[in-house]
Amino acid sequence: MTETPTLPAVSRSRSIVTLVAVLLGFLTLPMLMSGTTVALPAIGVDLEASGAALQWVVVGYFLGAASLMLVAGSLGDRFGRRRVFAVGAAVYTAGALFSALAHDILVLDAARTLSGVGAAGVMACGGAILGATFVGPARTRAFAVMGTTAGLGLALGPSLSGWLVGELGWRGTFGTFAVVGLLLWTGTRFMAESRSAAPSKVDVPGTLLFIGAMALVMFGVNQAAGASWVALVVLLPIAVGLVLFVLFVLVERRTPAPLLDFTLLRDRRFLSWCLGCAVLASAPSTAMIFLPTYLQGVNGASAQATGLTMLMLSAPLLVMPQVGATLMNRFGVSPRIIVVTSLLLIAAGNAWLTVLQPGIGTAALAGPMATIGLGMGLAVGTVDAQAMNLVDRNRLGMAAGILNTVRTGSATLAATVVGTSMITLLQSRTGDADTAARIAAGNIPDAERAVHSAQYTEVWHLVLWTVAVVCVIAAATVWTLLIPSRSSHDAADRGAAVELSAVESDTPERGDPEQAVPEPQRV
Repeated sequence: MTETPTLPAVSRSRSIVTLVAVLLGFLTLPMLMSGTTVALPAIGVDLEASGAALQWVVVGYFLGAASLMLVAGSLGDRFGRRRVFAVGAAVYTAGALFSALAHDILVLDAARTLSGVGAAGVMACGGAILGATFVGPARTRAFAVMGTTAGLGLALGPSLSGWLVGELGWRGTFGTFAVVGLLLWTGTRFMAESRSAAPSKVDVPGTLLFIGAMALVMFGVNQAAGASWVALVVLLPIAVGLVLFVLFVLVERRTPAPLLDFTLLRDRRFLSWCLGCAVLASAPSTAMIFLPTYLQGVNGASAQATGLTMLMLSAPLLVMPQVGATLMNRFGVSPRIIVVTSLLLIAAGNAWLTVLQPGIGTAALAGPMATIGLGMGLAVGTVDAQAMNLVDRNRLGMAAGILNTVRTGSATLAATVVGTSMITLLQSRTGDADTAARIAAGNIPDAERAVHSAQYTEVWHLVLWTVAVVCVIAAATVWTLLIPSRSSHDAADRGAAVELSAVESDTPERGDPEQAVPEPQRV
């Protein structure tokens, strides 16, 4: 085998700057994703917008990000992860700046979608850059910090964005995020470049099919909650999107250098980490997204009081990812135990949250919400680090793109399905679609508060039990998929405390002809 040139050592100072830049992206980009809803009322008044056009200020960002995560990761493998990260940061900055200057709702929708496209480049290649910069326990710690940061961005997005909107207005808020994007771009000047050792041509047909399929399916799902003529607005785009997905699979299996290498998904270990990633992202969304509406609509809590209550769920994200990393690196706890424990904690928290009832106090909510937060935080970053340990260096960008696509897509799908299910269940109890929609939005008249609050609570209990059961099933599935085989020794199942050598971690699997690239300097 011909030796490949040794990569230049990654200095400690450069690795720290790289970590800071990636963390800044994983803090602010999810924050802008979850926090923009706070600005919608002010945007609607200023631009005289409402309905679907106004809602696309949020949906467009989500669609742009989710549709291009995998594409951005694969482009990073081909052209360089730092380069794609830098282009993503520049596009994100331009989108945020155009959002701040927009004087028409359609222009704002387009600008927000542009920001989502840029966010895909930053988030997909950010994980790959960390995977190429750090190895062994340092990689586990880096991904744990990354997971903590992303979780905090999502959890604190509404609170911080609400404060920014109040102080600077919605235009000033978007301008602030444009400045952050500029800082991200500046940080890339200090990053080391990494790419596949054997770069291949861009898979144009696969890229176009995947983007079209993701966009159509997510568009249809997002329209489901408010659609009155379901066959055209919901079923048609979803059906066309699924057809495109089938074509995508057929094309990829015949492409020498595919956008998505299906050998990754045939690895049961990698597939199990993707499943864990999906459930960890989607299962807590019921409490994170919909509980504030219940507390304000049923209990009459103020927005400030509700925000403080939600801190009980997000606070564990400050410490639990590092706890999980310490348990693996220092005490040799298996990552399989970590992720399954996380799923079971989220299941227990959702089941416990069925104590929810009209007039419930903050103290009664502390236990179940903290339990969900503990489950969210314990395995955050672990799934990314363990999945990356299974992938050779040439496919780090693709793997990061898959994980971010799974994470973003599953969270969006879960939020939409839960919201639609709540309205459907309420409609079956009230007999009226408009009344059900008002209750789900927290708009409950005082004269009908007792009856509708009881109906809303009953629906909440059904949804919470369903989420708990799904988490238990997912935990059992992940545990089974990660059982070590007799013929191989899975480093992840041994606890990730053993630091992999360059040959062990980077040698392509299953006779891959590509040359291995040595790991960068251990940090």
